[in-house]
Amino acid sequence: MFNIKTYNKISQNGLSLLPADTYTVGDDVASPDGAVVRSASLHETEFDPNLKAIARAGAGTNNIPIDRCSENGIVVFNTPGANANAVKELVIAGLLLSSRKVVAGIEWAKTLKGNGAEVGKMVEKGKSAFTGPEILGKSIGIIGLGAIGVLVANAANKLGMKVYGYDPYLSLNSAWHLTHNAIHAMDLKEIYEKCDYISVHVPLTKETKGFINNETIAKMKDGVRILNFARGDLVNNDDIKAALESGKVAAYVTDFPSDEVLDVNGVIAIPHLGASTPEAEENCAVMAVRELSDYLENGNITNSVNLPETFMPRSAAMRICVIHKNVPNILTRITSAVAEGNVNIENMINKSKGDYAYTMIDAGEVDKQKVEEVISAIGNDVIRIRII
Repeated sequence: MFNIKTYNKISQNGLSLLPADTYTVGDDVASPDGAVVRSASLHETEFDPNLKAIARAGAGTNNIPIDRCSENGIVVFNTPGANANAVKELVIAGLLLSSRKVVAGIEWAKTLKGNGAEVGKMVEKGKSAFTGPEILGKSIGIIGLGAIGVLVANAANKLGMKVYGYDPYLSLNSAWHLTHNAIHAMDLKEIYEKCDYISVHVPLTKETKGFINNETIAKMKDGVRILNFARGDLVNNDDIKAALESGKVAAYVTDFPSDEVLDVNGVIAIPHLGASTPEAEENCAVMAVRELSDYLENGNITNSVNLPETFMPRSAAMRICVIHKNVPNILTRITSAVAEGNVNIENMINKSKGDYAYTMIDAGEVDKQKVEEVISAIGNDVIRIRII
């Protein structure tokens, strides 16, 4: 039996994939083997020593202490692409709202309440304050061409926009799905200089934090409209406020309201609705549960943010799974230890990611206790051993 702890309300269509005769699931389970989380912060959470994996039903993992998980051999999964369509649809809505001053117009229209038959005349007289350009024929720069960025690029292209895309880490899968009409920007300078609209779709890292700032905004076209549905801290709030006040930036649409930008003229702050659709929540839950169960039952790793992608079909009765540090000669030390435990290796795979690596070994029936002892004797370079 595996115990799975849930930290948020997770779609039952996802949790139902965990058979009741194999899994106990709930927010109060003891000694969990795995966890499923959406937005709850786990940074202050003390993890049970038995915890082997955390699946985040969403793409971002800022709410999970990745370094601490890696040090303790806890695999962290996310679900890239599962909510991509939901976010894409909201980005397109934000694109239109940034141009046509619809939000400000609606708020103004509410103030006309009580004027009876005069409302129509007042509308006609006051509507000119809310005019804005059409997006047809305009240029949009997509910074980051992952699952969401590609969908936004393709949708903008179908709406008649000229699409520039920038992503130095563009994956083969994304390249296959990106419209052939997209222009490959060689650097961000090209995006800044040529685009009327800029949509940001990059992860938040030390390098990307606040990369939309005074310096980068100065390189952009006058009257540029900026869309941020990725992470709030990608944009420097003080600098975007100054740019809006000067007119350099015509509009800033963000899915991450903060006290600094609320009620600022030119800001459209959406209350983090990017993935808030029943379809997205279900897709994320299903993907997270499948990743988690495949790891617990078979040792396979798919879409992990801290351990390497590792898959191997089962070819023997037992599977030895070792999370270890990515250091010289570690694989030789592991195989030598396994041989010392009288294990005949039938199949094996080893993958690395940064400072960490993962080895799976398929073998016949083994003495689990003895194998764990000989591998553990390697020392601190071995982080976690599982035999399943």
